[in-house]
Formats: sequence, C-alpha cells, structure tokens
Amino acid sequence: METSLHFAYKNGVLHVDDVALTDLAARYGTPLYVYSKAALIEHFRQYANTCKRFETDNLHSLVCYSVKSNSNLAILNLLGREGAGFDIVSGGELSRVVAAGCDPRKVIFSGVGKTAAEIRLALEYDILGFNIESSAELRRINRIAGEMGKQARISFRVNP
Repeated sequence: METSLHFAYKNGVLHVDDVALTDLAARYGTPLYVYSKAALIEHFRQYANTCKRFETDNLHSLVCYSVKSNSNLAILNLLGREGAGFDIVSGGELSRVVAAGCDPRKVIFSGVGKTAAEIRLALEYDILGFNIESSAELRRINRIAGEMGKQARISFRVNP
C-alpha cells in the first residue's frame, strides 16, 4: 500500500524517499524523526507558486514557515534556501533562523509577551516586521526602536 510519492511501503516496510525506515532505526536508534526533503520542497513550492499566481505589481506574497512547529536547523535552512520567510514567537526562534543561515529580513515576529531584549534583537537583525498584539506592545516596540534610532515595521493582528 503506497501512502504517497515520498512515503511508500515496499515488501511491508515503510520507506521514505526509497530509504527503509527499519534501516534508519537500526543505524540511529529510536525514537527517530525522519523527513522527506523532496516532499518538503515539493509542498512548499506548490503552496508558494499558488500564492504567486495572485501577485500584482503592488501585492507580493511571502510564505512564512512557523518555526514553533519544528525548529530543526536543517529544515529551516532547506526552507530558507527555497525562499521561505519565517513566523517566530520568541528571540530564541529568531536565533535559530539566523543559525540556520536564513535571512532575518524575512522574519515576522508574532505572539504576545515579546520582551524588551527580544524586541531589541529583532530590530538589530532588521526583521521584516512585528505582528502587534496590543496597544501596550505597540508603545513598547515604538519606544525601544526610538531608543535604538530605528524604525520598526509593524502589522496589526486583529481577531474579531
């Protein structure tokens, strides 16, 4: 029974991109997390290309991967090389994006409770922008950016 192009049973053994998971488990032990590079790239490109179809001269898309879903440096690097942006919720996640060799100017900082140190770090890396969660957060980011002589790019996140 084949589950997908990249994940398939062969002689009763599940394979990922033609590699038997039993062989990987014997070599590396378990639990073991295994990803298909080809599947990740294929699915990212499908999604990004769909978004690009709606672009105009004044409207551009950036598909942002949620770092909190999986902060594995190899995964981040792979998606970054494909042109992905990144949605982060902490300074630690920003540091992982940078450590993976990805462009911090493609980072959107979301989430509540951004600390002053995290805001400074994000401004030092010149991230793409902050999703503002409250008026207090907007004032804090504005104050910190002013102290640093920078202008923070922001967007408002509204949950009606």
